Amino acid sequence: MPAVPSQNSLPSFDEELCGLVLDTAPRQFAVVQVYDVGGQGADGWVAAWGFADDDGLTHLLVVDGRTRMTLASPERALRVFAERPGLSARLVWLARPGTAALDRAEAA
Repeated sequence: MPAVPSQNSLPSFDEELCGLVLDTAPRQFAVVQVYDVGGQGADGWVAAWGFADDDGLTHLLVVDGRTRMTLASPERALRVFAERPGLSARLVWLARPGTAALDRAEAA
């Protein structure tokens, strides 16, 4: 008779769900606008938040909360947010998450 694994050695369904979420999570980033790079009055601010799928499709929400965009790649956002002279844009990526939880309080 083949050995049957004990229940303790099998991942729970909740653990499998959390693993699935982590495996398919989009990459998150901010679009930061920078004024006067390298100058004495350099300043920067977050202009938009975004996430990119594995295929590159990118969704942005401008910090004003009213403007949303879908772009072919995160790098396309740089063109949108660096249109004026003296203004540049950079992508700042958040680290890929390493944990997941089903309870909102646990995830915080």
